[in-house]
Amino acid sequence: MRNCVLSYLLLPLLGLSFSLQAAPASSPSLPAAEVVAPQVGMASEQPHAARLDLNSADATTLQRELNGIGKAKAEAIVAYRDANGPFTSVDELLEIKGIGKALLERNRDKLMVN
Repeated sequence: MRNCVLSYLLLPLLGLSFSLQAAPASSPSLPAAEVVAPQVGMASEQPHAARLDLNSADATTLQRELNGIGKAKAEAIVAYRDANGPFTSVDELLEIKGIGKALLERNRDKLMVN
């Protein structure tokens, strides 16, 4: 039994080492700076999506634009805003039942507070 478990643990490691050794080397004619530079530039050239303002978005918009937010949670966000006033921070969403850290982090880049 131990041999079987060890083989399942070691096989992926051996497969990884073979794939790393079999990877083609970078072109010797290009300096390393030229190879890395396009990768860095590509990240900065991606357009930034418009962020959703928690203080002005309605339940339908929240439901449509946010991952993991259904009708009930979207209505809870609007109800919280109506009861407690405008959001002062995106982190204030953690006060709403059903919204945890993982859900907040999944949507943090889509949200803002004005």
